[in-house]
Amino acid sequence: MHYALAPRTFLFSHYFATGLRIATGIIGLTFLAYFIADLPTAVAVAMGALCTSLMDMPSPLRHKFNEMLAGVLLCSVVALLVSLSSQVEWLLFTVIVLVSFLASMMVVYGRKAMPLQFAALFVMMLSSEAPSTPLQALRHAALFFAGGAGYMAYAMVVVWRLQRRLKQQVLAEALYELANYTNMKAGCYDIEAGLPAQMEKLVRGQSVLAERQQASRDLILRGRPTPDEEILVQVHYAMFDLYELVLATHTDYELLRQHFAKGTILPLLGDLIGKAARDIEAVAYAMTRNQPSRSNVDYGPELAALDAVLRDVPVGEGEDYDAQAALRATANKIRDVIAMIGRLHAATQASHGALPLVPHTDMTPFLTQQRYSLGILVSNLRWSSPVFRFALRVAMAILAGLVLSRWLPYTSHGYWTALTIAVILKPSFSLTKQRRADRLIGTLIGCMITAVILHFVHTPAILIGFLFVATAAAPAFLSIKYRYTAVAASVQALLLIGLTVPHGGSGVSERLLDTLLGTLIATFFSYVLPSWEYHNLPRLVDAVLDANRKYIDAAADLLLKRTGDDVQYRVSRKRFMDSLATLSAALGRMLDEPADKRRAPDELNRFTVQNYLLVAHMAALRLLMQRYAENLPAREVETALEAMFAEVRASLGAAHEAVPAQAAGQSTWIAAWPGWAPLQRRLRLLQRDAAQVAQSRTAIGAALGRD
Repeated sequence: MHYALAPRTFLFSHYFATGLRIATGIIGLTFLAYFIADLPTAVAVAMGALCTSLMDMPSPLRHKFNEMLAGVLLCSVVALLVSLSSQVEWLLFTVIVLVSFLASMMVVYGRKAMPLQFAALFVMMLSSEAPSTPLQALRHAALFFAGGAGYMAYAMVVVWRLQRRLKQQVLAEALYELANYTNMKAGCYDIEAGLPAQMEKLVRGQSVLAERQQASRDLILRGRPTPDEEILVQVHYAMFDLYELVLATHTDYELLRQHFAKGTILPLLGDLIGKAARDIEAVAYAMTRNQPSRSNVDYGPELAALDAVLRDVPVGEGEDYDAQAALRATANKIRDVIAMIGRLHAATQASHGALPLVPHTDMTPFLTQQRYSLGILVSNLRWSSPVFRFALRVAMAILAGLVLSRWLPYTSHGYWTALTIAVILKPSFSLTKQRRADRLIGTLIGCMITAVILHFVHTPAILIGFLFVATAAAPAFLSIKYRYTAVAASVQALLLIGLTVPHGGSGVSERLLDTLLGTLIATFFSYVLPSWEYHNLPRLVDAVLDANRKYIDAAADLLLKRTGDDVQYRVSRKRFMDSLATLSAALGRMLDEPADKRRAPDELNRFTVQNYLLVAHMAALRLLMQRYAENLPAREVETALEAMFAEVRASLGAAHEAVPAQAAGQSTWIAAWPGWAPLQRRLRLLQRDAAQVAQSRTAIGAALGRD
């Protein structure tokens, strides 16, 4: 379950704060306009505020300003064009098709542009409901602009005043996700849980974690921190150091399961990791409450029991020796994780500037950059572009919805049907399928709730109270449970009708029928001009391999002392993990598509897991070098590392060829240095998994080549 869905944490999350901020702004501006003017004026202002609020998501201040300004200007122009053409049906339909197409083309700019696309479609449909004279159209657009600009000014002031609080909440969310990811690792020590399924779960969890960590980077690392934000910077860096330690434990599960399936060792390791996850969660919990965190977790009994078990393990040979070495290495890594969690707690307790800040470096490679170039959009105006096909699909579906709604036997609300289509139809079949069920079920529940409210409540003040709750809930659950958003949006719209048309009792049943019609149309058009995920798989697989090679090069420079810091290593690791997360997300979407559109799912799963293992091995290798730094035989270690990196590069660079023979020069044994045996073992594992990555890539190419 998402952390924000729990009552204990929801009220302190940025989701709740965002919903409360949006509801206060919309309802406040509506009341202000109603107090100054009249109800129609207030409704037009409310529309502007509502559409602009769709862009009010957690973002750096400059990005938020650009996004909301684009929303105000674009939606005001759309409102004006649609209102001016509303008296001529063929012209109105032409404008609607063009706006639907152009608005949907904006998703070429990524996820950030999707709220803007929906906002444009939203205001388009609302503005088309009633015919307007040119003077009325100008007045409507001006009031819409006033509502949007007013909400934008309000939101920017509130976010500016509370930006430290927002950074706290977003950082806490990344910590919650790290705790969840760590808890998944505890399941890897459960012998009853299948290891392949658990590994796939970890890869999916890592993708979500990467997204949350990127949101934290974008807010906390952008610009110079104020004195009261230095603690957040320290916690942020401590979180990433902890993440690398947790990542490094992801290397020896198979060997440990083979040799220690019986006994208490694996349950002990699982219990320790589970406790560590709860300890990380305690840091996140304290941060959402603006309090320093202190550990209440006692690792003592498990650590003492683990030490006793390790003392009793007999010294073996061959594979037994490797398993015992892996066990001791895992125990050491878990101790490092526990110590690092202690540092994380300490970072939240430090006074301003008490902890040394990371040296100033260029943070640009770590941050999300806004790039809205007209050339990007123009270059996608081609038949082969998935975005172009999506835009055509949306335009045709909305036109079909408006035409069909004219033929219904009751007074249909075509805009509600079209909005349902706009909500459901998404660029991917997978997301469309999910939104379809959520929208239909959410609307049904919302209609039932609203019918009960309107039946028993007739006092406007109380109805406005329910409206405020629905207005806050709709954006609060948008990213975490869309079904709740669908419920809230239905209640919000129907309560507005109940307030403005007190005797419009048929509105509930009509909206439900309109939603059903929109759902059927969206379902049909989800198969029109589709862009199935398997078409993009070769490109995404090659992107992962390319990022992997660059990561290996950066790791080689770091471990062989060719660079003085780990900045490039961290940048390369981030890009590698991002590319892996993109492939993993595409694989997940493909599995939601029709069975005949799925390609090589098993091979892709193996490929993602093996690539993920390479990152884990590299993190473990880096920790190993730090742990055994004393009396390190530099020349021999450098020779062994260079041989390993050469073979790994050969495997990744010749993915379609035979895996090269094992590199020479790694058989020398340095008995005097205690790190030599674990180093040799880690290098063998890295070479093995790099070879398996190449084999998986070959299998994927063969599977996709059959098409």
